[in-house]
Amino acid sequence: MATLNRIKIEPRETIFRPTAEFLRELTAKMPNARLTKFDNYNVHTEVDSRSKKSTYIIDDNQSLHSDQCISRKEGERLAVLQDDFVKNAEMICIDGYIGNHPRYRTAARLWMEKAYANIAAMQNLLYYPLDGSEDDAWEPQLTVIYTPSVVAEGYPDERCISVDLEAGLTRVMNSDYFGESKKGGLRMWNSKIYGQGGLALHAGCKMIPVGDEQKVALIVGLSGTGKTTTTFTRQNGSGPVQDDFVALMEDGTIQGTENGCFAKTFALSSDDEPTIHAAVCRGESYLENVAQEESGDVDFFDESYTQNGRAVIRMQDISGAIDAQEVPKADFLLILNRNENIIPGVCKLDAKQAAAYFMLGETQGTSAGGKDEEGKFLRVPGTNPFFPLLHSQQGNRFLELLRSHPMDVFLMNTGRVGGPDADDRSQKVRISHSSAIVKGIAEGTISWQEDPDFGYQIATKVPGINAEDRGILEPRFLYHEQGRGDEYMAHVERIRQERLDYMNSFPGLENEIIAALDR
Repeated sequence: MATLNRIKIEPRETIFRPTAEFLRELTAKMPNARLTKFDNYNVHTEVDSRSKKSTYIIDDNQSLHSDQCISRKEGERLAVLQDDFVKNAEMICIDGYIGNHPRYRTAARLWMEKAYANIAAMQNLLYYPLDGSEDDAWEPQLTVIYTPSVVAEGYPDERCISVDLEAGLTRVMNSDYFGESKKGGLRMWNSKIYGQGGLALHAGCKMIPVGDEQKVALIVGLSGTGKTTTTFTRQNGSGPVQDDFVALMEDGTIQGTENGCFAKTFALSSDDEPTIHAAVCRGESYLENVAQEESGDVDFFDESYTQNGRAVIRMQDISGAIDAQEVPKADFLLILNRNENIIPGVCKLDAKQAAAYFMLGETQGTSAGGKDEEGKFLRVPGTNPFFPLLHSQQGNRFLELLRSHPMDVFLMNTGRVGGPDADDRSQKVRISHSSAIVKGIAEGTISWQEDPDFGYQIATKVPGINAEDRGILEPRFLYHEQGRGDEYMAHVERIRQERLDYMNSFPGLENEIIAALDR
């Protein structure tokens, strides 16, 4: 990927590498920034989720990408539109690194309109800081230019996020949602990692003490599946490493990305998620779209504004956090799936099944994906909506990496078994259940047997999960116990066919991955 030494950004005024204190002062002047009782700022934005329909890869060859593209000529037109605005604007320049591994870290830069200083402040927390060795020749490999004031006429919602993978440059126009800054860099980083022989995973990472050992877990999942909760729940005094993106490299190295966390705050509880709650409620953190009263009190359970409330928190404020450079190779990987019918609380996969379920990326959509996804059943390959190449490349590379550096892979349902929330016959997979499962996986204390319908291994016994919750582990048992055997088999046949149809829609996906679903 090219560096950006030929790209000239020339604002009327540049605030170059401001301190965190100065960014806070600028945020305080924003008309939609409100000081909370935690002494941090909460900004209510016009756009409260990522804008997938308005996001385009710049490439004249659509066949190289699963996502939508625009031509290079159109990309150049948009560049002129934004650059003309920037010439007369006050812009903040934030520099840092995606990742802190000395071999793999990626120099990154954000140009942000001064009027939206909270986004610059939040990104400043997530970048790993410059280490002082940078000289005048330092150049970012990846850059995001972010101008909420520029309207992209003719695009969905008059908004456009254009992604030039060759130049390492993303331009964001007419959105004030922080996620476009964060994902702008990470989307391009996905492509960079693939080119290095690795694979970017939309995953958290944690280390779990087991006796004298440390087990390394990767947790793959879409927003809203419980990825952050699972990462930060402290089984055996475990320590979180990363929340949102890691890279699995060709040599088995686990590469981190961010020096903080963009955490979902809706229904955030000090009882259920004390580690995240404590970090969110600090003056150094930033809130976005959290319900707040005039007194400064915030209500994480109030959904009258949006359920997509978020916070950016620093890793140094997270109890037990571990530096990503200290992480050895992964021991196991969890694929999270928020479901509500016949998916067990946990099942164990072989390598081909793992690649298949990784590609399926099944879950229920949340507010993070906007109204088009919220509450709907989704399949997102790799649970990674930010992979900018062909999705089949994700599945094939994942299988390659599992074969060169084997690890155990598990599918975990973090939703319900037996029906939706309104169905009193269903059983909810609670945080305590998921925590017991992760602990059991790390300690090797789960008993397994083959599922006759899907061929994966299901748990018959998990320490910490009582007999009355057997249905969470064995959906077939739950349905038959309730006299719903025909309903169960109807789900089995429907899901099998839907999965095969979906997997066959990806040109270039290895046949053995698809065949792993065909029983």
